[in-house]
Amino acid sequence: MNPESSPFRPGQPVPVESFVGRTGEIERVHGMVNAAVQGSFRIGFISGERGIGKSSLASFVRHLSEHKNSVAGCHVFLGGVSDLKEMVRRTFDRLLKESIDRPWYEPVREFFGNRVREVGLFGVTLTLNLDDRDLSTIAGDFVPSIKRLLNSIKEKREALLLILDDINGLASSDEFADWLKSMVDEIATSRSPMPLCVLVVGLEQRRQELVARQPSLARVFELIDIAPWSDEDVTRFYRRSFSSAGAKIGNGALKIMADYTGGLPVLAHEIGDAVWRAARAPEINEADIGYGIMMASSIVGRKFLEPQVFGAIQSDRYRSILRKIADNVLIHELSFRRSDLTALLTVEERRVLDSFLRRMKELGALEMDPDVRGGYRFPNRLHALYFLMAKQS
Repeated sequence: MNPESSPFRPGQPVPVESFVGRTGEIERVHGMVNAAVQGSFRIGFISGERGIGKSSLASFVRHLSEHKNSVAGCHVFLGGVSDLKEMVRRTFDRLLKESIDRPWYEPVREFFGNRVREVGLFGVTLTLNLDDRDLSTIAGDFVPSIKRLLNSIKEKREALLLILDDINGLASSDEFADWLKSMVDEIATSRSPMPLCVLVVGLEQRRQELVARQPSLARVFELIDIAPWSDEDVTRFYRRSFSSAGAKIGNGALKIMADYTGGLPVLAHEIGDAVWRAARAPEINEADIGYGIMMASSIVGRKFLEPQVFGAIQSDRYRSILRKIADNVLIHELSFRRSDLTALLTVEERRVLDSFLRRMKELGALEMDPDVRGGYRFPNRLHALYFLMAKQS
């Protein structure tokens, strides 16, 4: 079918209209935003494995809060940012740009004054012209700066939701960890209301890195851990997505797709899009799904596994071992015993098993399971599901 009409959006945060499940998590985060509207500062950490939908959840709550509450939202993606000044620059730049076409745009632009610059080749866009001195001042006076901004938009919005997403580079920064703690302390010791909700989004490992650098952060964050979708959520997502584009899919085909999705929204979009492209008619059948999963396994490997991992598993013997893991191991539990795997291998495969396991550990594709003697586990579901799909190719 026409790829342009695919209802799936691989590689992008889930559109609001496609959001499925997460009722408990949504209510909890939305409750934090409601508290901010009442003048009570909140800071949370949204964690979960890669592809689980952390950014999509934050984006959904922002959309909900802007429409149901008197909240201004700002979603800052900090990929590649490793220092505090650049974090501050990007945050305030997004605050400006995301206010365009919103009711609070004019007071935000006035707040930034002559530091707003108009640029663009195909229409006017806005950017903030901040020098190092400005950035240092804002970083040091972040709380007063946010208070002044909130005061400037109070006729339009009662609170600010600030989402700091993709903090991989910042998590290893002592400066960022100290800044977070200082911000929280400054707000906590202030006697005035602070209608601000900050959501930090990242892997659990990143939160642990921050806590290692500033132990006090362990008690600061409200933790929101995102679990995989249930099979019912996955099935509902696929059925609704195909139906929205005028396609039909049976229960048997849905079950196969749910099995390979493993509860990861990012894989649901990749598999769904690949199956859509493989289908030749609006009636999706199991042959379409088989071919689509083969295509998706290659896409997922190249997109989401580190390049060195993807390259390492091109060895015929390594791939054969991975197929046997996928065929015979309880891969959805993300762990297996070496002894169980050894019994399934040929003599040639056994000869390379130790080098295979060692190499996979070095690349971060496997790790020792501390709860199982002789056990190994996949650090994240994305690796496991890729290997499960790869057995089809």
